[in-house]
Amino acid sequence: MSPLVLPGDDRPPAPPLEETLATADAGPAEIVRAIAAAAIPIAQRLALAALPGDPAAPVGRNETGDTVKALDQAAHELMIDALSHAPIAQVVSEEAAEPIRLSDAGTWDVVIDPIDGSGSIGIGAPLGLLFGIFPAAPHVLRQGREMVAAGYVSFGHSTDIGLSFGDGVRLATLDPRDGTFRLRAEPALIKPTTKMIAWNASNHRHFAPGLRRYFDEALAGADGPRGENTNMRWIAAAVGDLHRILLKGGVFLYPDDARPGYDKGHLRLLYEAFPIAFLIEQAGGRASDGHGDILDRSPAEIHEKTPLIFGASREVATIERHQSH
Repeated sequence: MSPLVLPGDDRPPAPPLEETLATADAGPAEIVRAIAAAAIPIAQRLALAALPGDPAAPVGRNETGDTVKALDQAAHELMIDALSHAPIAQVVSEEAAEPIRLSDAGTWDVVIDPIDGSGSIGIGAPLGLLFGIFPAAPHVLRQGREMVAAGYVSFGHSTDIGLSFGDGVRLATLDPRDGTFRLRAEPALIKPTTKMIAWNASNHRHFAPGLRRYFDEALAGADGPRGENTNMRWIAAAVGDLHRILLKGGVFLYPDDARPGYDKGHLRLLYEAFPIAFLIEQAGGRASDGHGDILDRSPAEIHEKTPLIFGASREVATIERHQSH
């Protein structure tokens, strides 16, 4: 059977991600190269699903009580091995109880969630990886504003990287024909308004009254006070929604709620919310805990949880106003 060819498929190859890395500081660029290289075997293993084995097999629990699956643990070990060859002092990973010391001579600290969206492992839904880079320091519990670079990998029908060194967000897609990440044409920019909202509607009854009112107004659409219809999206992996929002706009909410264990939200501040917030701000959006900017926070411990709202800046402000009343 002949290959599938679409209009424009004969255009010259897009420039490699290396063009962006070549202009960045050497240390963070080397870290990104290591993560990008390690992401390729993860994508290849995901493409095999359960044919050779079960990537969703439970192998334990992490520090915050989530089930650790085989892919979680394997991706963690792969990333630690890859990062051990970069100039890194210590790594904080979702799958490690304490920071992992790599080198006393390292000049950078890395925070990482090796697999985001573990509940969707093995069913073909989007998964992701999140990371942030800080200058090395004696401890890792620092304000998000100290981060110098952040990125993500989205594992879907394509494997995509989003990356920022503090000068906007560049997106790149893995070309499986030669194993090269190639840049998309333009930097990501998020419009300040949106009609697209990502939230888990099943938790509506557990939200605070002001937030329930926000969702009720959104669901009322053109007949309600917003005067326009909205669309709902929920991928159940924050990286999937992050990637979509960077490409298409929108807003994402994982707030705190009244369920036991969710009073401080669910996403981890240091290695999930901080990288997302860094990228969102660099693309012109906002990231908030419902009361203020996420990057102004400082975690009290490495696995601290937080509510997280991110995306279109005006919509995030609207949500904050509802939460304050």
